[in-house]
Amino acid sequence: MKKLNLSKRNYLASVFLLGGVVLVLAMLGTSPTSTRAGDPQGPKVTDQYSVVIDRDSVAYGRTYGEWDAAWWQWALSLPPTSHPLFDTADCSTGQSGPVWFLGGKFCNLNNPAACGATITRTCSVPAGKAIYVDLASAEDSAPEEANGWGCGNLGPLLQGTIAEIRQCAESVSNGYTGVSAEIDGEAVPNVMERFRVQSVVFGYTLPANNLLVAVGETGILEGTYFPAVDDGWELLLSPLRPGHHVLQFSSTAPLAHVTYTLVVE
Repeated sequence: MKKLNLSKRNYLASVFLLGGVVLVLAMLGTSPTSTRAGDPQGPKVTDQYSVVIDRDSVAYGRTYGEWDAAWWQWALSLPPTSHPLFDTADCSTGQSGPVWFLGGKFCNLNNPAACGATITRTCSVPAGKAIYVDLASAEDSAPEEANGWGCGNLGPLLQGTIAEIRQCAESVSNGYTGVSAEIDGEAVPNVMERFRVQSVVFGYTLPANNLLVAVGETGILEGTYFPAVDDGWELLLSPLRPGHHVLQFSSTAPLAHVTYTLVVE
């Protein structure tokens, strides 16, 4: 499934303009290499000191690929009737631990006009929480392939193996362009070159009223499924200083722009 906020083919590609929660810069073992937004050489980000953690770092005991999988498990576990990315619940819904997840907007692919290319939200985030941001990505899984919502409709029917679903997700992400992000007016440099991530293989559990059906992927019932993967662009941010911050994410294909006003308190 490719889900995403806005565009995708049959399976929702998660291209979302995801505002996301980041993960704090504290980590197990070694300190993550970090880059200040707006200055690849060293510290700088107005006075917000918002740190973008290097893609190859381990933070809070997980790699980018592992946090990517955790983001999808969170998103898929919530019913669309009580989901921050359907605008039916507060951004705090389902959040736990040191890292919060934020995102763009899920919508039914059969009614793309209702998705909208511009999303604006305000979210209160507890001080000390990191933020994981899914800027644009494509997810696929075995049950989606089995129900005709993956890449099988473009060629020989996929069997849902890990290699096949990974190839499917990657092929969708290869079509994305213009992925960018900025924090408090400071652009994160070279996002497309520096922050593409493949998730680890993961499983997920769907409630009876589930996200996949809500976005148009009919035939997938509640239950626990495996395997699934994601491919796309992600950012890990350390906790933001208390106060108001603006997080923005964009892509040109699919066309989307997300703005979060984050109130850290």
